Amino acid sequence: MTQLVECIPNFSEARRPEVVDQIVAAITSVEGARLLDRSSDLDHNRTVVTFAGPPEAVEEAAFRAIQTAAKLIDLDQHTGAHPRIGATDVVPFVPLSDVKMEDCVAIAQRLGQRVGNELNIPVYLYEAAATRPERTNLEVIRKGQYEGLKMEVETHPERKPDFGPAKLGKAGATVIGARNPLIAFNVYLTTDDVDIAKKIAKAIRHSSGGLRYVKGSGFFVDGRAQVSMNLTNFRDTPIARVVEFIRREAQRYGVGIHHSELVGLIPQEALVDAAVWYTQLDQFDKEQILESRLFAAASAPAADPQPASFIEQLAAPTPTPGGGSAGAYAGAMGAALVAMVAGVTIGKKKYAEVEAEMQAIRVVAENLRGELTQAVDDDASSFEVLMASFKLPKDTDEQKAARAKAIVQATLNAAHIPLHVAEDSVKVMELALKCAQHANVNAISDSMSGFAMARAALTAAASNVRINLNTLEDKSAGEKMLKELAEYEAQADGLETEIRQVMKDRGGI
Repeated sequence: MTQLVECIPNFSEARRPEVVDQIVAAITSVEGARLLDRSSDLDHNRTVVTFAGPPEAVEEAAFRAIQTAAKLIDLDQHTGAHPRIGATDVVPFVPLSDVKMEDCVAIAQRLGQRVGNELNIPVYLYEAAATRPERTNLEVIRKGQYEGLKMEVETHPERKPDFGPAKLGKAGATVIGARNPLIAFNVYLTTDDVDIAKKIAKAIRHSSGGLRYVKGSGFFVDGRAQVSMNLTNFRDTPIARVVEFIRREAQRYGVGIHHSELVGLIPQEALVDAAVWYTQLDQFDKEQILESRLFAAASAPAADPQPASFIEQLAAPTPTPGGGSAGAYAGAMGAALVAMVAGVTIGKKKYAEVEAEMQAIRVVAENLRGELTQAVDDDASSFEVLMASFKLPKDTDEQKAARAKAIVQATLNAAHIPLHVAEDSVKVMELALKCAQHANVNAISDSMSGFAMARAALTAAASNVRINLNTLEDKSAGEKMLKELAEYEAQADGLETEIRQVMKDRGGI
């Protein structure tokens, strides 16, 4: 299957089409980067471009677009209805085919570092790529817009960018991240009263008590009041539910929906779901779509035998996967449980005060789950490399020296991977403790279970770190790693004492 990544950069320009043309040309100059859509809004003075392709091509095309926009757009002269902090305001990467969210996070990190270093533009990472929980939300980073950030970035530590200088030039700052598919959807009302649009937007957006996964604002566009929205999870909050909510709210003010519009592209699944809802096809199956059936028949690969599960591989009489992989797997399960606990807390009125904290915990837990899941394979691979180093020839002095060096390097690498698992496991334990303290009390046992899984992962990882380093003749080579490990274990002991007290106080255990 071909790897495909989607990128949807937003540029603070729409009134000078020649500028947008040059940005689009920069994108399409990269072989493999396929332009899918270009949408400009004159009132917002903003253009959204959608392109896709192999990861390397998309990453390079995004850099060239940011570089071109920085040369052509001056934020000191920019005006428009839409919030913005940069010439290239936001650059999200979305996994489409044979690409994981973790891959898009890595793209965002590399691009952010390159933009900061080569273009001297401050870069903030958001959504799944966020380095701080509070930066998962784009609105938090955009607070004060370009003008406010320009005054605060040099003096407020919390506004320091992830990459690049803590100072804004005329190109402003850029927000780069990784996320799931988003639908930019606007509804126009049968009125020019923008206050009505703002009231409806407040009622529908999640941050002020509305529908989950909906962000919204009210604007005056093309002579009409507009409810402008981003739908961040169309599966859990379908587009039909959003439209009907707005229709009901509009009726309160004696107005209706005039028309709606898409900005950029929409997944076919979202439109199918809307059609099914409105036609009340309660027994509908997606296999009933003619084109889907034809596509599936044409592209279906030959049947492959089902791969063995991880548990089956673990039980097999082979050296790998072994204890190190099992430890990483336990850590991933712990992170998954933490994400679940945060998820069942989000959206509950009783826990509204910790909603933002739980959203951040869920994002960080998912990132840790991805890292620990990858470590399952990495640990097994490092052991295989170590075994291969012992099989290197040793007939001559030169070969013996090369073999010895390879063994030491492979041993250190085999110890480094479980050390990283230990570090991530402590982070999972910290998140599990926060969930035990503040999350849905009905899931407190799941918080403790996640903590226990992470604790087991740390124990397994520590054993693998020590067993590998103990084989080195030069013990000093592993001293730093053993010191780090001891610090992680000390942290874990303290966290375990805390969570047991929380369980006693809050869970009655």
